Amino acid sequence: MAQFIETLKRWLEYDAEREFYAKHFPKLAEQAELEFRPMHKADLPSVCAIEEIAYEFPWDPLTFRDCLKTGYCCWVAEKLGHVVGYGILTVGAGESHILNVCISPKAQGSGFGRAMMLQLMEVAKSHRAEMMFLEVRPSNTRAIKLYDSLGFNQIGTRNGYYPAKNGSREDALVLARML
Repeated sequence: MAQFIETLKRWLEYDAEREFYAKHFPKLAEQAELEFRPMHKADLPSVCAIEEIAYEFPWDPLTFRDCLKTGYCCWVAEKLGHVVGYGILTVGAGESHILNVCISPKAQGSGFGRAMMLQLMEVAKSHRAEMMFLEVRPSNTRAIKLYDSLGFNQIGTRNGYYPAKNGSREDALVLARML
C-alpha cells in the first residue's frame, strides 16, 4: 500500500516543465535544488544500482532492505525526481553512527556528498544524538577530506575492517564529531 501511495504522489507531483528543462536545458536543470526524503522500499533498485557502480565491494541488497525494516534512518537525495545518493544512519543512547553514504559517481563533485552529510547530521540531532561516528577506508582520501572539513576527527582504527583486493583486508579509520 505504501508503494502505491508513493507512486500516486509522484504521479500527482509530475512536472512536465521540469522534465522539459532537464531534457532541453541540462545546464539549467543542474541548478535545480537537491531534495532529501526518507528512503522507501521502492527506492531500493535505484539505491542498489548506485551502490553497485560506486563500490568495489557493495552492500548486498538484503542489507538495505534490513536497514529499512529495522527502522534505521535511511535517506535519499533526489535531483529532478531521480535518486542520486543515499545515507543510512543509526541513532541511540545519544550517539549516531553513519553506516553508509554514497553519491552516484555521475553526480560526485557537485557538493551532494556534503549536503547528504549535513542532512544526516540534522537527522541525528533531531533524534537528540550528541555524537556522530563513522568508518572510512584510508584509501578514500576524497571522503576523508570531506569529513575533515565537516569537523570529524580520527579517534581510532579498526584493523582489517573492509574487504580488499585479492582477499586481503583494509583497515578503517574511525572518525567522530560532536553534534
